[in-house]
Amino acid sequence: MLVYLAGPISGLNFEGATDWRQYAKTELSQFGIKALSPLREQDHLKSVGIFTDCAKETERLKSPMSMPRGLAVRDRWDAMRCDVLLVNLLGATKVSIGTVLELAWADAKGIPIVVAMEADGSNPHEHAMVNQIIGFRVETLWDAIDVTRQLLAA
Repeated sequence: MLVYLAGPISGLNFEGATDWRQYAKTELSQFGIKALSPLREQDHLKSVGIFTDCAKETERLKSPMSMPRGLAVRDRWDAMRCDVLLVNLLGATKVSIGTVLELAWADAKGIPIVVAMEADGSNPHEHAMVNQIIGFRVETLWDAIDVTRQLLAA
């Protein structure tokens, strides 16, 4: 059982982009579910500060996996091979193009999509097409983790 942890990275620092992912990974592992982060094995990016345009962040040059092509190839593969796409959009301040691509890749493969997003319509990802492909929409990360767990329960 494999879950891909999608969500915005641009505009966050390394810790801000990985803290919720580590929490979800720890919670899901209690049920024998493996979770993949797009920032796995990328500790060299801790020194970047706030992630902006990946083509301009020279720390990314230290690994082919953190360069633009590496990001696209690995993230597409992860989003299309997982059993569930768990997406955390809570608190997003702008549309995450990468996350929208991951949503589309998972949907194209018929992979269930679980999204944590505000219910008040304030999230910049509010869009008819995005809302249409979401299988399960909840208001907290914990609820998204729980729905994912239930989907994968043996």
